[in-house]
Amino acid sequence: MIKETLEAIQAQALKQISESDGLEKLNEVRVNFLGKKGELTAVLKSMKDVAPEDRPKVGQLVNETRAQIEEVLKNAQEKMERMAREAAMKSEVIDVTLPAKKNNVGHRHPNAIALEEIERVFIGMGYEVVEGPEVEYDYYNFEALNIPDGHPAKDEQDTFYVTKDILLRTQTSGCQVHEMEKGRLPIRMIAPGRVFRSDEVDATHSPSFHQVEGMVVDKDITFSDLKGTLAQFAKEMFGEDTKVKFRPHHFPFTEPSAEMDISCFKCGGKGCRFCKNEGWIEILGCGMVHPHVLEMSGIDPKEYTGFAFGVGLERIALLKYEIDDMRLLYENDIRFLKQF
Repeated sequence: MIKETLEAIQAQALKQISESDGLEKLNEVRVNFLGKKGELTAVLKSMKDVAPEDRPKVGQLVNETRAQIEEVLKNAQEKMERMAREAAMKSEVIDVTLPAKKNNVGHRHPNAIALEEIERVFIGMGYEVVEGPEVEYDYYNFEALNIPDGHPAKDEQDTFYVTKDILLRTQTSGCQVHEMEKGRLPIRMIAPGRVFRSDEVDATHSPSFHQVEGMVVDKDITFSDLKGTLAQFAKEMFGEDTKVKFRPHHFPFTEPSAEMDISCFKCGGKGCRFCKNEGWIEILGCGMVHPHVLEMSGIDPKEYTGFAFGVGLERIALLKYEIDDMRLLYENDIRFLKQF
């Protein structure tokens, strides 16, 4: 009786194994026939009804049936795993004779290209590139640059204040003060970085933009050194035929102060749409470092003099690459960026 039952269980198990179409189905067969609540376990539980002298024989039959089912299950599982592995290898095969896929390479941002050019020019002149904090003390952003409380220039810059004494810097000139306070003279430095002003966004303004400040402090520095340096910078950036023109201006931290124009590199100074028919393009502000600024940073203005200048990085990029809207620099339009 039990022998016939075991033969039926084995036949049914083998049939289900042969009809299984995946490892999940094989696992179901294993549980149904060999698990704790499976068919063979039920036979073992019924052995209490078998005569004591027949139990060893019945136990042997159950174990043989279990071994046969496990063997067939193992072979079926190995076959399915082998077939799955072969299918995966076929689908993942790489034909090394085919042309390689073209990688999409990113493009440098116009600001990054312009900054690298500026740094190349001034590093070639012996300048050091320094950095400073974007969240700055009011002292370094204004007071140490000869702009005390109540000064009109402080109102001209719409500043983002964090606290009464801490702000988002409106200019990178504070980096100059940090360098002068170190007391390591002479100084030849440029300080590129992001600055913040409460401006409306339009074609020429943004609340967040970039400046490059430059400064030299040494003995016997004159305005002629400033003019020669910036004239060379203009030639390196915009072409060997570029001319420069200095116009008197006022900055609280330089005296005398000037704004520098360059001859239009599109028309050679004859007048065109690019320079608004004036032949000249305003590019930066500059001047000799104010003696009071030197004194506040612990430098004797009777022994040392210096010059400073500041240029908007976006302005250089807009001019150099003939971009007519500053907003294009920040919109991440791939069609625009691919041009560089």
